[in-house]
Amino acid sequence: MATKAVFTMKLEPELRDSFMAEAAAEDRPAAQVIRELMRGYIEQRKKLRDHDAYLQRKVEVARQSVQAGRGRTNHEIEAAFALRRAQYAKGHSGS
Repeated sequence: MATKAVFTMKLEPELRDSFMAEAAAEDRPAAQVIRELMRGYIEQRKKLRDHDAYLQRKVEVARQSVQAGRGRTNHEIEAAFALRRAQYAKGHSGS
């Protein structure tokens, strides 16, 4: 892979020295490790953005459902699940 850009950064000398020592201990070029860290960071951020977009779509669908009158109140949901719990408990008690 041909280098096409140079990336310069400032950091504490102790951090640089420790990093260089760890990379050398693995017999790996520091630049290779940095590229892997950058790629990992980019992938992590992409996954977070994708997940945020997914959640935003879910929220929008839910909002549209409520606006269209298809939503239920918290009270209705609590009552429905209380009934389910009671039915489950009745069917599984003393067996």
